[in-house]
Amino acid sequence: MRQLLLFLVALSLSLSHLASQAAINIYKFDDPVKKERFYNLIGQLRCTVCQNQTIAASNADLAKDLRDKVYKMIQEGKSDKQIKAFMVDRFTEFVLYNPPVKGSTYLLWAGPLILILIAISILFFNIRKKMNAPSEDISDGEHERIQALLKDRQDGKND
Repeated sequence: MRQLLLFLVALSLSLSHLASQAAINIYKFDDPVKKERFYNLIGQLRCTVCQNQTIAASNADLAKDLRDKVYKMIQEGKSDKQIKAFMVDRFTEFVLYNPPVKGSTYLLWAGPLILILIAISILFFNIRKKMNAPSEDISDGEHERIQALLKDRQDGKND
């Protein structure tokens, strides 16, 4: 019984692997430059469904459709610029994995640097404030009491 169960598990795993392999599209190119352009472009376009993956890495149906569209446009002789313009017209600049630096995306590009500078400034001013704060000296009475406690403790260890 155990062997039959292991066999069925192994069979189901191999069938699921075959099914996932069948879903991969194979694109044929007559020119290695077109092939390189294709893989470069699908690595630069964001899957709008997954949002944090390129269409090259995504398994979403939309990503498959976009890969097919990029392939078709390359085969039609469209330039990379034309393909990106088509995608931006359809999905806005969000589809570009690395959007261009311009007025509308400046905060996106400069934001992390601004946040780091703010954090460093806050840290600097807090350290400076602590360094300039008056030290809290103990009074003579407290000092004598501490010395007495330390002496009592050492006397207790020597016994």
